[in-house]
Amino acid sequence: MLSQLTIKNYALIHQLEMVPSAQLTVITGETGAGKSIMLGAIGLLLGNRADTKVLWDESEKCITEGTFEISSYGLRPLFEHHNLDYSDQTVIRREISTGGKSRAFINDTPVTLDVMRDIGGRLMDVHSQHETLELGTHRFQLALVDSYTGNLSIVEAYQKAWKEFTVAEEAYNVLSGEAGKLKAEYDFIKFQVDELQQASLKEPEQEELESSLKISEHAEDIKSRLHQILALLGQEVPSAQGSLSAAVNLLQPIRDFSPALEQLSKRLEIVRIELKDIVDEAESAEERVEVDPARRVTIQERLDLVYTLLQKHRLPDIKALLELQRQLEEQASKTANVDADLLAAGNLLDKARSELKNRAGKLTVSREKGFAPLSSELVKLLRPLGIPEAVLKIEHTETPPGPRGADLVEVLFSANKGIAPRPLEAVASGGEFSRLMFCVKYVLAEKSALPTLVLDEIDTGVSGEIAMQLGLMMKEMAKRHQLIAISHLPQIAVRGDKHFLVFKDSTNLKTSTEIKILRDEERVDEVAKMIGGAKPSTLARENARELLQQ
Repeated sequence: MLSQLTIKNYALIHQLEMVPSAQLTVITGETGAGKSIMLGAIGLLLGNRADTKVLWDESEKCITEGTFEISSYGLRPLFEHHNLDYSDQTVIRREISTGGKSRAFINDTPVTLDVMRDIGGRLMDVHSQHETLELGTHRFQLALVDSYTGNLSIVEAYQKAWKEFTVAEEAYNVLSGEAGKLKAEYDFIKFQVDELQQASLKEPEQEELESSLKISEHAEDIKSRLHQILALLGQEVPSAQGSLSAAVNLLQPIRDFSPALEQLSKRLEIVRIELKDIVDEAESAEERVEVDPARRVTIQERLDLVYTLLQKHRLPDIKALLELQRQLEEQASKTANVDADLLAAGNLLDKARSELKNRAGKLTVSREKGFAPLSSELVKLLRPLGIPEAVLKIEHTETPPGPRGADLVEVLFSANKGIAPRPLEAVASGGEFSRLMFCVKYVLAEKSALPTLVLDEIDTGVSGEIAMQLGLMMKEMAKRHQLIAISHLPQIAVRGDKHFLVFKDSTNLKTSTEIKILRDEERVDEVAKMIGGAKPSTLARENARELLQQ
């Protein structure tokens, strides 16, 4: 339950602190005093959006903080799921800086707004007038049935099956689309693959072919010149090689006579060895060069094939052609296996669809079990609230499976005898809507372990004896749940274990919203004002005192 609420620098609130009752707390105040502002601040603890416009003083940050006693609500696993330290006394805080940046904390640990919504939503349920309007929507009515039947595990199992089905369906559709495209392009891809495979390309081949072609085109000239070089260097007499050998022999006997002669002899020996290597290399090169017109044609044809493929695919080199070949082979292989892959994906989709249908059937059965008892309970509760002839039934239609199941539910309602039940939005008045929503909250409170329930003017459109009955039901609800009721009715205000007054204070330079707890005569005064206006009569005060005594 909420043990303390602190609001600082929010809208018209400079600073506000409230310690609500563990049972029923009522909050009253004139229209425009700031009761809805308090709800806005509480909404920050539930992860609602905010901006800098909410700052009472734009030079200071806004802080909304709630302290909750949660020891008996089994929320430790939820905290562990979000990697948060659990504490029986949990503090949720929201801060909005002057620059508009929002920060959320749970037990002083920074959290995302999603985490704050998840945990805050398990600690408080804030009913607003907007939610009353939602009572007429199919989505809300379906959620009402699920909450009443307590079929959370069945809903979660269905949602898991729905997720698996949508994933399998998307995978099948993507593969099916790819299959059609691949099959349409297969012949062309296969032709390209065959062409590249037949070419048997190798990465350094282009450079080698270009070099070989140059040699082949000038083979006669190369061979002739190498032959002449060999003749000059080593084959004719006298040759450079022979002359060097003779020079080395001539220096041999005198090399020891001086360091200069020894150095000269060494250098001549080095030149002779190098020259011998040159001659050997030239002989090898001369032998390798063949004057072969047919080979030149073969090399040219091979190069032409390489150039043609490069130009055709607009690629710079053989390396890029080989990468293209790999990609095309992969596509061709994928196309060849697409039918098998599509069949496997189809089988998975059929299996997921079958599981989804099975889970949807179980969910429908669980919901149908709640239609009659939920309708009966609501009608029973509506009778003492001034709708004695209420008729309510839940109409069910099966639909194709969707995110929330395969069911469409419609709450049909009639408040008057002899009038056939019709959809809520077509027949219920504002007051009837409020009373029906209160009964919904009353029934759900029996089914849940929600610590704190906040009701914002759920008594709209009621008065007199009906308001009295509404107050008694709130008192009964508060035995099991902490209940905070914002009301404008004295019959409800007097039921509170604590009574707070929200009012505007204009004594300072800037108007602010304040709150104070009412005790004894202060409470009599406030209830009397609710009965008889700003200046209540003696009779109004007596009525107020009598209501409080009751």
